[in-house]
Amino acid sequence: MVEITLLGCGGSMPVPNRFLSSLLINYRGRKILIDCGEGTQVSMKIANCGFKTIDYICITHLHGDHIIGLPGILSTIGNCGRTEMLTIIGPKGIKEVIDAFRLIVRELPYDVNIIENPKEDILVSNNYINKDIIISTLEVDHSTSCIAYSFYIKRKAKFDIEKAMKNNVPKVLWSKLQNGREIKLDGNIYTKDMVLGQPRKGIKLSFVTDTRPIKAIVDFVDNSDLLVCEGMYGDDGDLERAIKNKHMTFRESATIAKQSNVEAMALTHFSPIIKDPNMYIENAMEVFENTIIGTDRLKLDLLFKE
Repeated sequence: MVEITLLGCGGSMPVPNRFLSSLLINYRGRKILIDCGEGTQVSMKIANCGFKTIDYICITHLHGDHIIGLPGILSTIGNCGRTEMLTIIGPKGIKEVIDAFRLIVRELPYDVNIIENPKEDILVSNNYINKDIIISTLEVDHSTSCIAYSFYIKRKAKFDIEKAMKNNVPKVLWSKLQNGREIKLDGNIYTKDMVLGQPRKGIKLSFVTDTRPIKAIVDFVDNSDLLVCEGMYGDDGDLERAIKNKHMTFRESATIAKQSNVEAMALTHFSPIIKDPNMYIENAMEVFENTIIGTDRLKLDLLFKE
C-alpha cells in the first residue's frame, strides 16, 4: 500500500484552512515530499506525519508558493536526528535556490544531494527502499521552468512455489531470493528468477501543477492510479485568466484525466478566490466522473491490484 497525504491544496497565497502546495508519499515507512509551500510543516505536525524519514523532496518550480517552506523543513529534519543523505530534485535553478536557503540553514547533520532538471528516470534507492520507486519528470508549460512528476512503485513478482521446488532451491533461501538477493550456497548460485513467477503491475501516481494543458501531459500520466492535478480555476468563465497565468480550469484538468485513462483524479492548487472548490466540481465531473476535491491533510491509500 502507498499512502498519499495532501498537505496543502492552495495556490498563490495561503488562506484560512488552506495551506500552500505540498503532498507527501509514504511507502514502507519512508517518505517523498512533493513541493513545500508555506504551512507544510504545520500541516505535517497536524497530520502526525513525521519528518526524519523524508528521503526525497521533489520541487515542481521555484515560485514561492511551492518552495517557501523548504528552509524550515530542512532544519526540522536535521533537528529530528537525521544523518542519512537527503535528495532534492527540481527544475533549472534549484541548486542556486538551495544554496541561498543554506545561508539561513548553515549546519545540517546530513548531506544534501541536488538533482537539477533531470532528463532521465531516477531510481529511489536507500537502505529501506531499494530501487522500488521510479521517479519520472516532464517539462510543462508555465511562466517559469516547471516540471511534473510521476512515481511508479514497482511490485515484486509473485512467489512461485512450484518453480522454486523444480529448481531445487532450499527453503531457507526462499524469502531472501524473493527480496531480490543472489545467494551462493554449497557451490551453487541461486537467483530470484528461480523462485519468482510473472511480473505484477505496480502503482503509478502522477503530480501535475502550474501548467497549461499540453498533449505531452496526457502521455506522461497515462494509466495513473491517481492523478493529482492543479485546479487553479473552477469556473469555466475563468478560462481567459487561466490562459494568461499559465494555469488550468477544473474542466481542462478533467479532460487530461479522461484522455489519459487515469483511475482517479484529485484536484489541488486552488486559487485564493475559490472559497469552496466543491461549488465547481460538476465542471470537472461532467468530463471525468471520478474526480476528488482535495483538502488539506486528505489521505488516500493506493493499493496493489492482483
